[in-house]
Amino acid sequence: MLIGVPKEIKNHEYRVGLTPASVRELCSRGNQVVVQKDAGKAIGLHDEQYVAAGASIVDSAEEVYGRADMIVKVKEPQPAECAMLREGQILYTYLHLAPDPEQCAALMKSGAVCIAYETITGPGGGLPLLAPMSEVAGRMSIQAGAAHLEKSKGGMGILLGGVPGVAPAHVVIIGAGVVGTNALQMAVGSGARVTVLDKNVDRLRQLDLVYGNRIVTQYSSAQSIEEAVLSAELVIGGVLIPGAAAPKLVTRRLISRMKQGAVVVDVAIDQGGCFETSSATTHAEPTYVLDGVVHYCVANMPGAVARTSTFALNNATICHAAALAEKGWKEAIKDNAHLKNGLNVCLGKVTYEAVARELGHDYVPAKDMLH
Repeated sequence: MLIGVPKEIKNHEYRVGLTPASVRELCSRGNQVVVQKDAGKAIGLHDEQYVAAGASIVDSAEEVYGRADMIVKVKEPQPAECAMLREGQILYTYLHLAPDPEQCAALMKSGAVCIAYETITGPGGGLPLLAPMSEVAGRMSIQAGAAHLEKSKGGMGILLGGVPGVAPAHVVIIGAGVVGTNALQMAVGSGARVTVLDKNVDRLRQLDLVYGNRIVTQYSSAQSIEEAVLSAELVIGGVLIPGAAAPKLVTRRLISRMKQGAVVVDVAIDQGGCFETSSATTHAEPTYVLDGVVHYCVANMPGAVARTSTFALNNATICHAAALAEKGWKEAIKDNAHLKNGLNVCLGKVTYEAVARELGHDYVPAKDMLH
């Protein structure tokens, strides 16, 4: 199969779909790979390294899309990229369709076979292709929150860990999944006072065993969220419903009652966000202030540490890329129920139930597209 790797064009997005090591893996299996010129240059992955791994370098995205049987990306295709997709072409990338009806419509119109990293499941449960970026985003959320608590960046002017004789900041983490757990590690390490909320009591029990009295665990309810958020200097939102829009757990009214200069970091913004006041921002302008509260809602947080993120992502995505290239999408999906869960849009049909429900499209089960 001929596999294409375009350069990402989203604002401040420097990740790349395949590393030279991944290209080598695919080429060793008899595939061909074309990479757009300078696709990985910003993170130190140069064209010469791709050529040495077996790829060909082409000048334009149009040539990548025009020649490739499968496109491997990182972020969801922008409108200009959707327009270059063609019927039957495989698109393998993050999509996050539930809050993005325009993208969904464009992908349906293209007739492409669109496989979303974020809904592919794993043998042990969970979302293994989303997990590495959730790990990065969870850890970054504390970095970003700490920085924006500084007065010069709009915050109240508080040091996350405090100093002897001065209380640390109170960090509240909503959701104890991959994002929340990684945020928790960083927050505890900083010396902050940390509260984590989740509806999964078994998960809270696990965290309590690890961290003991260094954290407070609370069952997530409207009451416990309100109490925690009102006492917080930094709130991390990390709640995910696979493929669906994130639930709005913190209301506009609650935001308006928070401490002035407090910071909220919405890691769920790719799926619409879990704060009612959240609107997607970019690395160029990462924050805005609403009701005196600093909102950090960057939709591609891991792009800020693009080299780390690219390698972490490739570790998770290469196995399915190799299967798709070797077998074609139909056989690869027939052979792997977890990969089948990644099929979101196929030949003009929406094949992921949560996306169809959120956006009002007819749902066609993935198995029905395999005849």
